[in-house]
Amino acid sequence: MPLGNLTSQFFANLYLNELDYFVKHKLKAKYYIRYVDDFVILHKNKRLLKNWKKKINNFLKEKLKLGLHPEKSKIFPLKRGITLLGFRIFSKHRLLKKSNARRIWKRLGKFKQKYQSGNIEKEKISQSLDGWIAYAEFANTYNLRMKVAFAFAEAFNTEGIAK
Repeated sequence: MPLGNLTSQFFANLYLNELDYFVKHKLKAKYYIRYVDDFVILHKNKRLLKNWKKKINNFLKEKLKLGLHPEKSKIFPLKRGITLLGFRIFSKHRLLKKSNARRIWKRLGKFKQKYQSGNIEKEKISQSLDGWIAYAEFANTYNLRMKVAFAFAEAFNTEGIAK
């Protein structure tokens, strides 16, 4: 099943429901967040988090035949921010991951090529850009969104988007 497919998201949520139960009811983690296959557990006690990480990895291996990603599963201070769903989340603000910011510029360039060769309509580009802007609005991205909107307006000889 392709990654990103809606059914794969549904099945990930269904399959990992057992993990939710384990973390919330067996480990009694108070601050646990999961979206599809990404999850975060917050706690002040680093030793407890290390213990929980081992227990979660064992649970995943034994019960679900899965494992934690060795490089992405880390314990670190909250002040460094959490990377989740394409954002860097801090206690007082959210930033878009740099890779997501770079990706919109690449996408805009590809759209321009497709538009010039007649392979895509301006309306499709505008819809895609509207979706990205709606996503980016969840972070502190006002300046970036304005730059992208002006680049879109310039590239496609339009008045841009009103966001």
